[in-house]
Amino acid sequence: MTPLTRRTFLAAAPAAAPAAAAVTGDKPALKGGKKTRTQPFAAWPRFDQKEENALIEVLKSGKWYRGNGTFVKKFEESYSSLTGAKHCLATTNGTSALIISLDALGVGPGDEVLIPPYTFIATVNSVIRHHALPVFVDSDAATFQMDHRKVEAAINGNTRAIMPVHVAGGIGNLDAFVSIAAKHKIPLIEDACQAHLSEWKGRKVGTYGDAGCFSFQASKNLTSGEGGAILFKDEDARERAYAFHNNGSGLKFIGANFGYSSSGANMRMPEFQAAILLQQMTRLEGQVRTRTENANYLTSLLKQIPGITPATSGDGCTNNARHLFMLRYDAKAFGGLKREVFLKAMAAEGIPCSGGYSPLNSQQFIKTVLASRGYQRLFSAKRLNEWAEQNQCPVNDKICSEAVWFTQNMLLGPRTDMEQIADAVRKIQKFAGELA
Repeated sequence: MTPLTRRTFLAAAPAAAPAAAAVTGDKPALKGGKKTRTQPFAAWPRFDQKEENALIEVLKSGKWYRGNGTFVKKFEESYSSLTGAKHCLATTNGTSALIISLDALGVGPGDEVLIPPYTFIATVNSVIRHHALPVFVDSDAATFQMDHRKVEAAINGNTRAIMPVHVAGGIGNLDAFVSIAAKHKIPLIEDACQAHLSEWKGRKVGTYGDAGCFSFQASKNLTSGEGGAILFKDEDARERAYAFHNNGSGLKFIGANFGYSSSGANMRMPEFQAAILLQQMTRLEGQVRTRTENANYLTSLLKQIPGITPATSGDGCTNNARHLFMLRYDAKAFGGLKREVFLKAMAAEGIPCSGGYSPLNSQQFIKTVLASRGYQRLFSAKRLNEWAEQNQCPVNDKICSEAVWFTQNMLLGPRTDMEQIADAVRKIQKFAGELA
């Protein structure tokens, strides 16, 4: 299978944007008109006899966990090879990968971790599980990623880790994150849970930081229903992570008579998940190419429509894995049509989409956590008051009010699927007055 390179990525981009198609139909589907699309998009996950055979092999072996099986170890070796990483540890899920990484890199009670506000809740939950303070750094409007220009202002003597998220498979300015982390001698953890085979300057994400975390949850581009993995540069960090995920028993310290090298938890990947992942990986690179080609084509179509701005990536991004296709919707260009109505109108046209994340930094549960007895003991009233004052992310608030998402499976069909998505947007724009 041909590997993704900068050259093949750029070659996938269309040479020139096609002319806008004419809007057909006398009224939108939401008002009783004909749907733009009547067929469902590509189903997910994709599987065949290979997955079934692998599962049966594990079943019949009677070796169902990594302690006596071979599939988890094979997966770790294969994923290391695929990503170019030195070390890989398989975990139960992406959330556990984040929790384990924070522990392996020394994050604990009273520390602070810089994270973006535009991400899944697992990012902040992993920080809270360590009784550390999640400090939000506002987003960049163009990329939806953590804004590297605002990171250093958030660093203080208690900052123990910087954890940018490659949300949707996109990438912010990864060079800047690496440089800032090195300058301040702070570990860098890449939350790459949505970024399987995304690349920065031809190198896979997850290999730039001290740790790179991935998720194989049901919606992910590489999936086993649940599952996760961590990439490490340092063997000792991998050993600490292994011990934590194995109830305190590491590879270098094999517990005898129930002796342990550290505290920990049970976050081991089962053999069944690893068996599925090894088969899913045989399709991954081809699927990445298909998504890349379709996303580039869809971008060229949507950029012609006033009020629609597809998300971009940092200049060093040589491949965006496209777990999601994200864009910003400007209601003014649609006659003031509210985004919520736009989403309903798109669904009626046969094009499912969503509004994406809400502002994570203003969620009530975080305020409840910080008001808890434990956090009141760990952090001074002065620091918590400062956190509340600093916890403003106006750019992210705007992104959350304008975002529209298409899921990765929608990018796995033919180019005509992309044309139908764009046709539906144009149709809604034309009849926006009837929908408002």
